[in-house]
Amino acid sequence: MLSGPLSRRAPIATLFDLDGTLVDTVPFILAAVRHAFEGYGAAPSDDAWRAGIGTPLRSQLAQFARCPEDVEPLLARYREFWIAHHDRMTRPFPGAVETVASLAARGHPIGVVTAKTEEGALRTLRHIGVLPFMGAIVGADTCARCKPDPEPVLVALARLEREPADALLVGDSAHDVAAALAAGVRAIGVSWGVSDRASLERAGAERVVDDLREIVALAGAGRTG
Repeated sequence: MLSGPLSRRAPIATLFDLDGTLVDTVPFILAAVRHAFEGYGAAPSDDAWRAGIGTPLRSQLAQFARCPEDVEPLLARYREFWIAHHDRMTRPFPGAVETVASLAARGHPIGVVTAKTEEGALRTLRHIGVLPFMGAIVGADTCARCKPDPEPVLVALARLEREPADALLVGDSAHDVAAALAAGVRAIGVSWGVSDRASLERAGAERVVDDLREIVALAGAGRTG
């Protein structure tokens, strides 16, 4: 017979998408795309580009380039703009820094799963002041596959030493929801990103929040078993 108090399950892991979820960067991304395609010919419309946000940049560019050889020059022009204007055009959504800090104070392991490169994610997280809270940063160059594949979610959980049943993922796109569900992780949508509420719900999000601070309560109620 066991003696002593029953052990309490560890706080669940909370994973976040970055662009459109923690940081208000969609207008910045669209400006960088317009710069990349300036003088090239027909640029993708904002709606066409928004539909692919959350997937790797190189893959998105390849969809709109006239030939495969044009992808790297377009990528270079995009990154030129991104590097020059990042700090001016990147800001956290209301409640983002507070939410991450609150989760960390409650013992939740925190990670980011993004279509940015790790280097780009590090710069953004450092800029908004939440990098010290991050126990895992998984970018487009971290593993072989990207969202909506579950691999980056599972890599982040391995680094945080949590099982899928003890985690949730917060994101703004159907790609985020698909990756979470494929990994066996709870999927929470946000209402201000690239996918609207109806799209996130159709994708399978268990809830769509209107304020990031709601995530603290959802994570706190998220222990299973």
